[in-house]
Amino acid sequence: MNNDTNPTRFGSGQAVRRLEDEGLLTGKGSYADDLMPANQAYLCFVRSPYPHARIASTDVAAAQGMPGVLLVLTGADLVAAGVKPIPGVAGFVRADGSAGATPPRRALAHERVRFVGEAVAAVVAQTLQQARDAAEAIVVDFEELPMVVNLADATAPGAPVLCDAAPDNISAEMRHGDANATAAAFARAAHVVALDVTNQRVAALTLEPRTVLASFDKASGRLTIHLSTQMPSGARDTVSDALGLPHEQVRVVVGDVGGGFGMKTGAYPEDVVAAYSARTLKCAVKWAAERSEEFLSSAHGRDVQSHTELALDEHGKILALRIASFANVGAYATGVGVAIQLLIGPWVQTSVYDIQTIDFHFKAVLTNTAPTGAYRGAGRPEAIFNMERLMDEAARQTGIDRVELRRRNFIRPEQMPYKNPMGQTYDTGKFEHVMDQGLALADWNGFAARAAASKARGKLRGLGISTFLEWTGGNVFEERVTVSVQADGIIEVYSAVNAMGQGIATSLAQLVVDAFGVPIDKVRVVLGDTDRGNGFGSAGSRSLFTGGSAMRVGADRTIEKAKQLAAKELEAAAEDIQYANGTFKVAGTDLELDLFALAARQPEQRIFMDSTSSVAGPTWPNGCHVSEVEIDPQTGAVAVVAYASVNDVGRVVNPMIVRGQLDGGAVQGIGQALHEHVVYDRETGQLVTGSLMDYCAPRADDVPAFRHELDESSPCLNNALGVKGVGELGTIGAVPSVVNAVADALARGGHASQAPGLQMPLTAVKIWQSLQAAG
Repeated sequence: MNNDTNPTRFGSGQAVRRLEDEGLLTGKGSYADDLMPANQAYLCFVRSPYPHARIASTDVAAAQGMPGVLLVLTGADLVAAGVKPIPGVAGFVRADGSAGATPPRRALAHERVRFVGEAVAAVVAQTLQQARDAAEAIVVDFEELPMVVNLADATAPGAPVLCDAAPDNISAEMRHGDANATAAAFARAAHVVALDVTNQRVAALTLEPRTVLASFDKASGRLTIHLSTQMPSGARDTVSDALGLPHEQVRVVVGDVGGGFGMKTGAYPEDVVAAYSARTLKCAVKWAAERSEEFLSSAHGRDVQSHTELALDEHGKILALRIASFANVGAYATGVGVAIQLLIGPWVQTSVYDIQTIDFHFKAVLTNTAPTGAYRGAGRPEAIFNMERLMDEAARQTGIDRVELRRRNFIRPEQMPYKNPMGQTYDTGKFEHVMDQGLALADWNGFAARAAASKARGKLRGLGISTFLEWTGGNVFEERVTVSVQADGIIEVYSAVNAMGQGIATSLAQLVVDAFGVPIDKVRVVLGDTDRGNGFGSAGSRSLFTGGSAMRVGADRTIEKAKQLAAKELEAAAEDIQYANGTFKVAGTDLELDLFALAARQPEQRIFMDSTSSVAGPTWPNGCHVSEVEIDPQTGAVAVVAYASVNDVGRVVNPMIVRGQLDGGAVQGIGQALHEHVVYDRETGQLVTGSLMDYCAPRADDVPAFRHELDESSPCLNNALGVKGVGELGTIGAVPSVVNAVADALARGGHASQAPGLQMPLTAVKIWQSLQAAG
C-alpha cells in the first residue's frame, strides 16, 4: 500500500491537515448568511436606547404602510400570540430558599426594557434597506426608570430593582464548604493572604456574527432554521417551546460556523422572532447581526468581583481557602449564566492543590446590562485566576519561592482518584511532573540573564506562571452517532457535536480511520442537523471526549454487525471472521470480502448503525503555562515576549489541531489580561465599548511565538479514547500567567507594593499610573 492510501497516515496521533479547510479557503463555505432562498425577507430590530424604562406606547402605523413591509411586531403582539419567554434561572435559589429570580426574557420586550440594546420591536420587509427604513419609522414612547449597571451600585441599599422577586437584585446565591472549619483554620494560620480580584466583562467577538434564517414549509407545516450555533438541538427546543410547537415540527440545520466561544450555545430572542415571522408569513426570514448589535445584545462573559483569602501554615501548606464573589449576570439571569459562576467555576476553584477546607459564597446579581453567559472557559478562568493570583501573592508575602510553594501543595499522583471539596473527582493527573516540564520548556532558570538584557534596554522584565486544571464535559456524558457504510465506497458518519472552527470533523474522521482502517478520503462526516440526530452539541470542551468516544464505539459496533453479515456471505462462523483495513477474511483460508462490497449486498445498499453510548465522567486536563513580559516604564506598555506551556490533554488525536486550540485560547487569554473590557457608563447606562473602535481586541503583534508541548502520560480513565478536553485550556492558563508576569516585573523593578492591586485589563495607562504611584 502506498503512502497516499496508507490509513495509518491519517489515524489518531497524526497531524492530519483539517478536512474543513480546503472548502473554506476556496470560498466554498456555507454560512447561514450565504443561503439565499427565493422570496427571502429580511428582519430588522428596534432596540432600546435606555437601560431601564417603561414602554408607554409603540406607534407602528407609519412603518406598516412603508414600501416592502410585510410584518411589524411588538412585544405586546407576541404576548397576545402566546409566545413564551426564554427560560431563566431554573434550579437555583435565593438566600431565603425561594426560587432564583429573574425578569421574564421575552423575544421582544414587553412593558419594560432592562438594558440598552434590548429589542422592543421588529420589522420584516422584502429588502434589508426597507426593513431598516421602516424600523426607523417606529416611534416608541419610553418612560425612563432608575438604572444600575455595576455590582457595587446594584447591591447597595435602595438600589433600583430589576425584578420584584429580587428586591435586593440578588438573582441567586450558593454557599459551599464549612464556614466554621474555615474560620478555625484561618485563626491558627501563620500566614493569611487576601486579594480583591476582578474578572472584567468581555465580549466573545466571533468572526461570524449571529445569523438566523427561518423558513416555513407549507406542505409539512414545519419550520427549518439555519442557524449559526454550537448547540442545534438546544436551540431547536428553546424556539419550539417559545412558539408552543412540538420539537419535531422544528428542524435546525447548521452549516459552517465562524466561531462560537460559548456565546452561541443557545437560542436568542432574535431567533424566536425570526421563527415566529417565518411561520406567520409562510416564507423565509433572515436576520444577520451587525457588529454593533453583537456588542449590545449577544451574551457577554466573565464580570465577577471576588474577595479571596488563603490561609497557610508556617511551612507554606495551604490550610483553607475563603472566597466571596459577586457575579454580574445582567438584566436577565439565565441558567447557564448563573451556573457558570455559582457552581461550575467553584468546581475547580481549589485547582491542582490539596485543599479540603473551604468557605465559598457566590451571588448572582441583576443589573441593567446585557446578560452574561458562556465564554471560552466559562467560570474556570475566573476561578483559576483567583487561585493563581493568590498563590503568587502568598509566595511574595511568605518569602517562599513560588514554584516551591506550588510544589508543596500539589495533589500527588498517588492520591488519585482525588475528590476535591466540591465533590468533584479527578481521575488522573501528574501536576508536579507537568510543571517541571513547563519550567524546562520556558528555561525558567535562565530568566535572570534575559531580565538583565531587558534592563540594559530600559525595560522591566517579568516571569509569570500558572499551574492549573479544568473541568470539561458540560456534565452531559451521553452522545448518539450514526454510521453508514455505503456501497459507493464511503463511510458516512453523523454526530450531534458541532463544528465551529475547531476542526472536530477532522478528528472524528481520524477516529473512523482508526476503527475501519480505510483512507480518510473514504470518510464523510456530517454534523449540524436535528433531523439526523440530537445531542447536547459542542460546549465545555466535550466534542472529542464525548462525541469522539461515541464515534469510536459506534464504529466498533458497526464492524461487529458487519462481521455477522460477512459470516453469512462467506458461509463461515462469525467468530472465524477477521477484519482489517476494509476487508473481511475467514481465518485460515483465502476467502475474503471487501467492506463496501458487503454493503452493496445489503437490501438498503448500506450497513447502518445507530449507536448511543456514554462516557463515565468529566475529564480534567491540566497544564503549566509560563509567560514573560516586558514593560516600558516610560509608557506603561506591556508586551508578551515569550510564552511556553506543557499540557496534559490525555491521548492526542491530532497534535496540530490541539496546538491550534492552545494558540487560539492563549490569544484570547492575553486579550483579557491586557486589553479587553466591556464598559457601561455608570451615569447613563450606555455601552461605551459598542464597536471595535472602542473595544480593544488582541492583535497579531500582541502574540509571541507560542511553544506548546503535550504530555500524554496520563490518559483519561473516563472515556474509551483516553482523551481530555483542550479547547479552553489556553484561555484559562494565559490570563493568570500574563498578569503574574506583570506583577513580577513590577516587583523586580522595585514596585512590589503595586502588584496586589493589579486589575485587568493591564492597559498601558494603568501600568504607567502604577509606576508613577510607586515613585
